[in-house]
Amino acid sequence: MSPRLDASRTHTTTSTLAPERPDPMDGPAPQRPDPMDGLAPQHPDPLDGLPEIPPYDEVGPVDARALSKTLFERLESLEEGTYEYSYVRNTLVELNLALVKFAASRFRTRSEPMEDIIQVGTIGLIKAIDRFELSRGVEFPTFAMPTIIGEIKRFFRDTSWSVRVPRRLQELRLDLAKAGDELAQKLDRAPTVAELAERLGLTHDEVVEGMAASNAYTASSLDAQPDEDDTEGTLADRIGYEDHGIEGIEYVESLKPLIAELPARDRQILSLRFVAGMTQSEIGDELGISQMHVSRLLSRTLVRLRKGLTVEE
Repeated sequence: MSPRLDASRTHTTTSTLAPERPDPMDGPAPQRPDPMDGLAPQHPDPLDGLPEIPPYDEVGPVDARALSKTLFERLESLEEGTYEYSYVRNTLVELNLALVKFAASRFRTRSEPMEDIIQVGTIGLIKAIDRFELSRGVEFPTFAMPTIIGEIKRFFRDTSWSVRVPRRLQELRLDLAKAGDELAQKLDRAPTVAELAERLGLTHDEVVEGMAASNAYTASSLDAQPDEDDTEGTLADRIGYEDHGIEGIEYVESLKPLIAELPARDRQILSLRFVAGMTQSEIGDELGISQMHVSRLLSRTLVRLRKGLTVEE
């Protein structure tokens, strides 16, 4: 909050303590120099003449408008960057915060916190104060409101999209929505892509691109419950998953011709080992050979198949 106008112009009071009496035995007291001797004349306070500002929450719209006009007149005579300039400018911001709150109330249904919307609107108010000129003959609220609302809309346009899209598509979405409403009232039905393209002077592909970009404005939860007539369950239930078996199918199809070229005993060992899941010792007992022999045959077969796959790739 800015300080009160009258507070900035208060002066430090002198001490009220009485001076110590001199001892008559010490002789005459030395003459003290006048503290005002040799000092330059005081300059007038740039804030003199300004009305006293009551608490900001007690200032009505009519009084705020009148006080703002007086402050704008003084602001034009002050040099930017000085304390006096900053003080008057900050006071104008405080007096006109009601405009920001009124503009922000139009967006109360949005998902963003109201505190954030008011902060963004205050930036628009400051921009309006810096650009306002009394010579235009326009009341400040009339001049400032479009700037405040524009700043808030720009905030939603740049930050409220679920997926970041180019500004061209963000603006195209607004044009499509406006044209769609107008055509729907005129035609008594939803307009087609061709009708929207003709209305906006765009191509068919540009309209389709803008309609697709509109889907990125809001996002739905994967666990959101479907409509009453939707029997497919939540969106999470319909999302596919990665099937690692697909890669195995590709290898099996590539191995089929290579396995067909193997000797019968090698094919049997592969079947017993990788299909039946038998150990090398069990395979040896089944075929009447040692476990070591099975290991050598299996290793040789796998090397042959691996080389065959490498050549095909």
